[in-house]
Amino acid sequence: MGLFTSINIAATGMSVERLRSDVISDNIANASTTRTQDGGAFKRSRVIVAEKSGGFTFRTPFLPANLDKGVGTGVRVSEIQKDRTEGKFVYDPTHPDAITSGKMEGYVEMSNVNVVTEMVDLIAASRAYEANSSVIQGAKSMFESALNIAK
Repeated sequence: MGLFTSINIAATGMSVERLRSDVISDNIANASTTRTQDGGAFKRSRVIVAEKSGGFTFRTPFLPANLDKGVGTGVRVSEIQKDRTEGKFVYDPTHPDAITSGKMEGYVEMSNVNVVTEMVDLIAASRAYEANSSVIQGAKSMFESALNIAK
């Protein structure tokens, strides 16, 4: 296990949480968008996170080999997924995006973004970013202490 492994792992977490914050901000900004370039109402996006594969693994002597997965190498964004669930329908026949025929005539499909859910996710992303930042600060402090021992 290298000297900067903990910093590298925390940095991958910070990178993912920053992207999550950007995606959440985009969702909030488009919460009332009823028309997109693809057609239809805006659909919320969400970040899918996966373990970063490859790299060095260290086996701890305290766990049986079948339970020990080794030290991780961090996280990565595997994809940004669109939530395809329908948004709520609001009756507004004067709206330019209102449905013009059929049983839903006069209704407008709104975005499926729930601002409260997005704000909770944004707080969670912010806290996770802060936690990873604290890991980096702790590692930096340990390195400084180790260097001061030699003095």
